[in-house]
Amino acid sequence: MTGAPAGGQGTTKTSATAHLCAPGRLGDLIAELEWRGILHATTPGLPGRLATDRSISGYIGFDPSGASLHVGHLVPIFGLIRLQRFGGRPVAVVGGGTGMIGDPSGRSTERNLLDVPTLMANAASLRSQLERFLDFTPGSGAIMVNNLDWLGPLSLIDFLRDTGKHFTIPYMLAKDSVQVRLDRGLSFTEFSYMLLQAYDFAHLCAEYGVELQMGGADQWGNITAGLELIRRTGGAGEGLADDQPDPAHGLAYKLLLSPSGTKFGKSDTGESVWLDADRTPVFDFYQYWLRTDDRDVGTYLRWFTELPREEIEALEAEMGTAPERRTAQRRLAFDITARTHGEAAAREAVTHAEAWYSGAAIEDAALLARLYETGDGFEVARASLATGAAALLADGGVLSSRGEARRMIAGGGVTINGERVTDAGYVPQPIAGEWLDVRIGKRRRQIGRVRPD
Repeated sequence: MTGAPAGGQGTTKTSATAHLCAPGRLGDLIAELEWRGILHATTPGLPGRLATDRSISGYIGFDPSGASLHVGHLVPIFGLIRLQRFGGRPVAVVGGGTGMIGDPSGRSTERNLLDVPTLMANAASLRSQLERFLDFTPGSGAIMVNNLDWLGPLSLIDFLRDTGKHFTIPYMLAKDSVQVRLDRGLSFTEFSYMLLQAYDFAHLCAEYGVELQMGGADQWGNITAGLELIRRTGGAGEGLADDQPDPAHGLAYKLLLSPSGTKFGKSDTGESVWLDADRTPVFDFYQYWLRTDDRDVGTYLRWFTELPREEIEALEAEMGTAPERRTAQRRLAFDITARTHGEAAAREAVTHAEAWYSGAAIEDAALLARLYETGDGFEVARASLATGAAALLADGGVLSSRGEARRMIAGGGVTINGERVTDAGYVPQPIAGEWLDVRIGKRRRQIGRVRPD
C-alpha cells in the first residue's frame, strides 16, 4: 500500500443506505440520466414509452470471460440499478454463448475463447456479485439469463436463414465496432458477434417481453442491429408501418472519460480494480476511490452513487471551498465500498485508512495483522532481524539492497515502529513479538511480519 490522501469517513454517521434517492417514475428516468451526465443516446420512441409509466424490462449484457467484474462494469450495473429504482425490471444477460465468440467493440485484438465449464463457473460468480447491487426477488425483481441457453441449440442453417438474411454486408461494415478493427484484422468469428447480439435482443423481446437494450456508446451499433432484426421479424414485412409504435428501444451511456486524464478503473500499478475482494482487497478498493482526483469526484458521485442531487452539489461546493478535507472523496469511497462489500467492510476500511495515514505508530497487534493481510505486507526471518535494520529491509524486499537501505537510513528516511532509524545495525523490537510498522520516506508504509526461525 503506497501513499494516498489521508482520511476516513470523518464524523458523518450516514449509513450506506441513508439519504439515497427515492424511487422514481419511469417518465423521469431520462432527465435523471441527463442530470448525472451519463446519457449518450436513445432511440426516438423511448422517451414517449417511458412517459407512460408502464413498467419496462431492459437488459444489459455482461461478458463472462473472467470470474469477477471490475469497476468499469459499474457503469452498466448502475444502469440496471436506476432502471429498477424508477420502476423498470432489470435483466442481466450473461453472455455464455457470445462469450465463446468475443465482442470486437473496444478491442484491438481478438479475445481468448473459453470452454463451457469455465464460462459457466464465471457466470455463477457474476451472479453473486450482481446480487449485491440488484433486487432479485422472485416474481418481481431482476432476472439473470444466459444466452448460451438459446444460442447453444441454434443450428447454423436456421441462423443464416432466419437472421443472417436480414443484414447486408455494407450495413455491418458501417458499424464503428467493425470499422476500427478492419485495418488490424477482424475474424469472421468476431464479425458475426453483431448478429448474435441482435438475435439475443429479438429472443429476449419475444420470450421475456424485454423492450429495451442498454449499453455503452460503443455498443450502439449492436443495439440498433437488434432493433432492426426485431422490426424485420415482427410480422410486418420490411418493417412496421409508420403509425405503429416501436416494439423495442435502445439507450446508450457515455463512455467514461476522466477529466484528469487518468485511466478509469486502473490502480496505481496499472492493474484492474476488481469487485472480488480476493482480487482487490476491500482496503485497496476503498483507497482507489479515496484517491479520486478533485476534477473527477463530481463525475464519479453522479455515475457511481445513488446520492440525491442536493447532497452531491453540497459535496461539490465544499470541495470548492475546502478541498483539503476531501469530504467528497470520503463520501464516494464509503458509499461505493459499502454497496459493493457491505457496510461493515466499508467501516473497517475507514478504520484502517485512519490508522494507516495517521502520523502515529500503530501498536495494536490485531490491527497490524489485518493491515498486513489486506495490504502490501512483507515477511522477514528472525535471523535477518537480528542482523539489523538495513539487512531486514533488504531481505524483506522493502528496499532493493542493503546498500540502498543503508543510504536511506543515513538520509533519515526510515522509521520502524514509530522510531526514526539512524543506525543501519539497529535491531528493532517487533510489536507483540511479531510485527514491524515500517515507513520509508513520507508516503510509503509497509507492515512486516517476523517469521519464527
